[in-house]
Amino acid sequence: MEYNIVLVGMPASGKTTIGSLLAEKLTDYTFIDTDSLIEKTQGLKISEIFEKFSEDYFRKLEYDTIKLVCNGKHKIISVGGGAFENPDNRATLLNFGKVFYLKSDLDVLYYRLSGDSTRPLLQVDNPKGALERLLKKREDNYKKAHCTIDTTNTDAEDIVDIILGSMNETDADS
Repeated sequence: MEYNIVLVGMPASGKTTIGSLLAEKLTDYTFIDTDSLIEKTQGLKISEIFEKFSEDYFRKLEYDTIKLVCNGKHKIISVGGGAFENPDNRATLLNFGKVFYLKSDLDVLYYRLSGDSTRPLLQVDNPKGALERLLKKREDNYKKAHCTIDTTNTDAEDIVDIILGSMNETDADS
């Protein structure tokens, strides 16, 4: 398998979990979570970056980080929920590897996120409504991924197997 793997989707759709599991199976691959990398390089949590600077500032960091990590082979990259909204990020990611949209039902996302105070875009009076609006706003771009996997009722190991199977099919096509 010579392709990079890119994971996109809403917050709590499983990108980091699936990326970590893929990296355990694909030992010659490097897993990079762009949000974690931004936090590490900035010395701040994403929520702190939003608060101290702005969402626009964060999106610029995200863009720069995606450009930086999208080179070479044998990478698994998980990007923040809003990264695929930027047309330049989307083009970079789609050209860099096979992009998988990890799609989850709104109720499942809300359940997974309930009580999580680290998500700046959901720190509002009606977080489920905000999540629903975000999903509706982002869905069309997420659907531009090469492959969509519904993670709502699917075990993480099964999702990994689906991705690996898809990558092997891609190898057979080339």
